[in-house]
Amino acid sequence: MKNRTTVAVGLALSGVSSLAFAATPGTLTNPNISVVLDGYYQDGERPLGEREEGFGLGHTELALSAAIDDRFYGKLTTVLETQDGETEIGLEEAFIQTLALPGGLSVRAGRFLSDIGYLNNQHLHTDAFVERPAAYRAFLGGHYFDDGVRLNWVAPTDTYWELGGEVFSGDPLQAEELEAPETVGVYHLYTKLGGDIGLSHSWQAGLSWLRNENGQGHLEEHEHVEAAEEPGHDHAHGAQFTGRDLFNLSAVYKWAPNGNYKYNHLTVSGEYFYLDAPFEHGDHGEEEGAPEYYDGWYLSALYQFNPSWSAAVRYGEMNAALFELEGDHGHFHDARIKETEAMVAWHASHFSTVRLQYTHQDVTELGDFDDHVVTLQYIMTLGAHGAHQF
Repeated sequence: MKNRTTVAVGLALSGVSSLAFAATPGTLTNPNISVVLDGYYQDGERPLGEREEGFGLGHTELALSAAIDDRFYGKLTTVLETQDGETEIGLEEAFIQTLALPGGLSVRAGRFLSDIGYLNNQHLHTDAFVERPAAYRAFLGGHYFDDGVRLNWVAPTDTYWELGGEVFSGDPLQAEELEAPETVGVYHLYTKLGGDIGLSHSWQAGLSWLRNENGQGHLEEHEHVEAAEEPGHDHAHGAQFTGRDLFNLSAVYKWAPNGNYKYNHLTVSGEYFYLDAPFEHGDHGEEEGAPEYYDGWYLSALYQFNPSWSAAVRYGEMNAALFELEGDHGHFHDARIKETEAMVAWHASHFSTVRLQYTHQDVTELGDFDDHVVTLQYIMTLGAHGAHQF
């Protein structure tokens, strides 16, 4: 019985399982079609966030997925958002994935969400909070998706063990004003471990290293650092702070009585980001106060009281720097975000959520933001709704 439970956890942890082994997999003649409606009202804005003050549309998704045949799976996800009063349409996913490779191997190719960290490979509507933590918004643009290829391997062990590698174009993580960027800009290696502790407890831990060949700014190219000088209320979809090497450490613990998540459960998760070598120094040597690294982290806890109600708290920080040019020289100012957040959500069913969230934020050098932000959000799913990842 224990081995069966471990295998089930392994399938739940795998990115392949949540897509290819859903309860009702689509076919070419009967594909899974889903629409996720995300709307909100907000009385302020978050630095580096995507949601504006007032009424707006969040991450509204239209997705189409199906098993192409017995060897390939395909998915297409488009996103609609409102920015500056206009509706933007974007392509978030368009990929194929193998279904029948031997030895626990799988390959994904096209445009897809990177598997860095815990949250990034999950769609935004599955989050427990209105927006991703500040570290995600600063270093990954909220959620990093790109054009590339992934090779993934799940080991045949009782303890869940996954190894993977990704290669991307790297455009969303590219530093500004690069004269000759690499066409293959991002290389990502990651590993994840997970398992059960009895019937009611489960865990997962992950380690990622993302190498960004186009992410390091040059201090003599002042246009680059000036472009990010005042991100303020600019709702850019790429990362605002880039560097050469981004490391991520993540950990998740879940509790549910006898493994039954329907009635009540607890999830505690946290991640730490370390962005090494943000800048490459030019012939003039080090500028005053040039940082050696940026970093950020968060810790969150979600408790579902019953099938209809849940509540969560989260605290996170992001530490970076902005460059200011004065004549032939310049210096750096510390740029920080500290966020304390609390939310309560009502779930009329598995397909609908109404969320009320309060955010207290302490922002330095990133613009003029209110200390308090209140958001009322709804997320409604029409059509197929596959299983969420661990």
